[in-house]
Amino acid sequence: MTLIAASTAVEIRQLNYFFGQGDLRKQVLYDINLELPRGQIIIMTGPSGSGKTTLLTLIGALRTVQQGSLRLLDQEIVGLRRSALVEVRRNIGFIFQAHNLFESLTASQNVEMAVELLDNWGNKRQKAVAILSQLGLADRIDYKPSTLSGGQKQRVAIARALVNQPELVLADEPTAALDKQSGREVVTLMQNLAKTQGKTILMVTHDNRILDVADRIITLVDGRIETDEMSSG
Repeated sequence: MTLIAASTAVEIRQLNYFFGQGDLRKQVLYDINLELPRGQIIIMTGPSGSGKTTLLTLIGALRTVQQGSLRLLDQEIVGLRRSALVEVRRNIGFIFQAHNLFESLTASQNVEMAVELLDNWGNKRQKAVAILSQLGLADRIDYKPSTLSGGQKQRVAIARALVNQPELVLADEPTAALDKQSGREVVTLMQNLAKTQGKTILMVTHDNRILDVADRIITLVDGRIETDEMSSG
């Protein structure tokens, strides 16, 4: 199934989310209303514990929406069957703080697995090598994760998320383990995806070094959107 391109990649209406049950039930997101157009880089920031990662995983269809509406790539996912949800996720690239690399595979093989998931076996090695090289890992392509630094592992994870050029990229602290130059290479690649290919990038970050790439900066505090402003960067 190919998703039809929409002008809005994400549309959220009156979304609330809770942890726990009964007397222990605690609300962590309050009345979230948000639209993320295609072709933008959006940075979401705010204090630890404000609900940023919870919102990110809801947008990625990794959690079930409890209250409200959530449309991803022009499709309402509330009540969607599991098989249809899998198809939606195929158009999303995930970059989370835990690298989740397969230790028995090389950097290239880890990225190639993402290509295989889309039943797109043609030139998988070539695609993996190309994006790893873009991220400064040309000399580490055949190295296993145990021989890579934390920053190098993060770049492999980023390559795996971006190799299929997903319509929506969700990134949780993608530059946290990277030095200034490596972090800039990563966000430059994301800028290219957004500006030349119309992809939507949503990043949760505390990294002030990359705020200048954002089209919008959303601040989440105590489970509520406190500010949502166009960036002056």
